[in-house]
Amino acid sequence: MNTSNPALTANSFLGLRATSPSDVMTMGGTANKTVILLLLALLPATYVWKLFLSSGQNPAAIQTWMWGGLIGGLILSLVTVFKKNWAPITAPLYAVMEGLFLGGISAQFQMMYPGIALQAISLTLATLLMMLAAYQSGWIQPSENFKLGIVAATGGIMVVYLVSMVLSFFGIPVPLIQGSGLFSILFSGFVCIIAALNLILDFDFIREGARNNLPKYMEWYGAFALMVTLVWLYLEILRLLAKLNDRK
Repeated sequence: MNTSNPALTANSFLGLRATSPSDVMTMGGTANKTVILLLLALLPATYVWKLFLSSGQNPAAIQTWMWGGLIGGLILSLVTVFKKNWAPITAPLYAVMEGLFLGGISAQFQMMYPGIALQAISLTLATLLMMLAAYQSGWIQPSENFKLGIVAATGGIMVVYLVSMVLSFFGIPVPLIQGSGLFSILFSGFVCIIAALNLILDFDFIREGARNNLPKYMEWYGAFALMVTLVWLYLEILRLLAKLNDRK
């Protein structure tokens, strides 16, 4: 049960079992909690968005909220990964933090490219529903080779991003990632596809967790893991749309 989602590693479910029939993780319960996390992210995102607008679209007015959300979300994600039984508390807090960050970055993209945020949200939700339908219908079967391919591709993308980040400290641009050139757009499109396929791996891992009678709190952990992938997918779609707008 390999997955490239750092929240759902091969060891995520080892040694975990429900103590009673009423304490069992279910797919439906995980889906419900995912909806809760999405709503919890939406509220602070809306607040930061309105704050941005009320300040006359001044980026400085939301920097504290945005960076606080980014750092807080990173800390809470690490805590959740290592303390899974804390997920009923840390997962909702993570969603709130990500909402602050996403609200801020979305508002700034919206200022540069009117309408882009709604497009990115719509495409992200549409992708989630399509991947879920493809998984449930069996149209996409997460075989071991499929999983290994997605894990390898995701790892490669992370390496490229890491190298780009290091080079940026020295003022060296990476055309493959930055700018609106053809190769940059193709790379962003590829990353969006890999992020979307990670949802299939997450669905499968969560289903296996339910089959293995994991404790109820793992529903929150599974929902948190899906949020991690959805946040990544949304940001990549936002970047891709921005690049496409630059070429108009």
